[in-house]
Amino acid sequence: MDPRMCRKISSSESLPDVDNEEYEVSTIIAPQESDENFMLDGSPEPHSVTWLDNDQIDELDLNLDDQTNLCFHRVDSADIIYRSKKKKCKMVGKYVMGDVLGEGSYGKVKEMLDSETLCRRAVKILKKRKLRRIPNGEQNVQREIQLLRILRHKNVIELVDVMYNDEKQKMYLVMEFCVGVLQDMLEASPGKKFPQRQAHDYFTQLLDGLEYLHGQGVVHKDIKPGNLLLTLDQKLKITDFGVAEALDMFSPEDTCYTGQGSPAFQPPEIANGAEQFSGVKVDIWSSGVTLYNMTTGRYPFEGDNVYRLLESIGRGEPAPPPATLGPALGQLLTNMLKRDPDLRPTVHEIRKHSRWVQARPPLEAGERLVSPRSRRSDELHTSTVIPYLVERHYPSAQDYFTERDLRHESDEVRIAGHVRARVCSLS
Repeated sequence: MDPRMCRKISSSESLPDVDNEEYEVSTIIAPQESDENFMLDGSPEPHSVTWLDNDQIDELDLNLDDQTNLCFHRVDSADIIYRSKKKKCKMVGKYVMGDVLGEGSYGKVKEMLDSETLCRRAVKILKKRKLRRIPNGEQNVQREIQLLRILRHKNVIELVDVMYNDEKQKMYLVMEFCVGVLQDMLEASPGKKFPQRQAHDYFTQLLDGLEYLHGQGVVHKDIKPGNLLLTLDQKLKITDFGVAEALDMFSPEDTCYTGQGSPAFQPPEIANGAEQFSGVKVDIWSSGVTLYNMTTGRYPFEGDNVYRLLESIGRGEPAPPPATLGPALGQLLTNMLKRDPDLRPTVHEIRKHSRWVQARPPLEAGERLVSPRSRRSDELHTSTVIPYLVERHYPSAQDYFTERDLRHESDEVRIAGHVRARVCSLS
């Protein structure tokens, strides 16, 4: 038999007498039209084997040794070419969308630009599917919309527009733009607290906002640093009215029946499960905890978990204010954190009797005011919408970049950061 020929034999046949050095056997499953071949009598055809000569085997070995067919080559990172992600310009109504500013349990907050007025805005994007998973989620959002439509004050966040997308089941709450959150500023501050002068400025603005809300028959019930925003000109804005409540304007009392605020800022009456309580005095208590946190970096009550925390609030006494705060601020905190709601002062009484509120504290030696810090590397004055507009009207021709480009860019950013830090230390 010619060694260059191949012959199929049945697995039941005996192998021919051949030289093992000249022939090798390889079992190959040949592609067939059906899963099985059948003999003329209807019985399945036995599996077959194929004889290959040495040249065919060598060719097969070369194919197996060819790494390009089996795995990836090891490539140096410097040789990798990346493709930049395009910033696709997206519009919702008359607004141009920007980057994400934050994210919470209810949804994302993005920056946007009003294409008609060119004003920067912030939009809270809410998904109805997610709201349904949160207890009272949809009701809280509708309550917030109803309240913000009628509230107009320099220290209360302004609701600019509300849009709905029934197809995507999304809701867009367009609000005025703010650059910082007090909670983020505290976490980035030395000792996680503000100088008394800065805390005084924020607290007096908080009192202005609360005085307006209470005068309108609205109690917030969730005052905390995370719900206090700042604009570029350091104007404080009270936000997140999801658990706020509008009182009966014809009722002489401010009785509330539900408390859903953050546990660390809740008063003893709510921690103890009271069925009804004064809504105004809840705001006074939570404002006192906020002031305590801004000036000490701590909370008046602590607990390993929510249950321990509420137990501590309901049964214990708040940690006394540090003596370093001074008698005026210490007395104010003590009065605002009275266990008996009837003994807590109103906003008007705080303004009238608190020496700390009436006299703005000086900036002590070595203290520096804390400025809002952007969550991005961009400057606070730079809108995140601009790159999307640039890409739309002036698309970049350079879509690809290398590892060397990335390293060069990171070196420039690092050097610029060192220069800014040096300038700040000298100023």
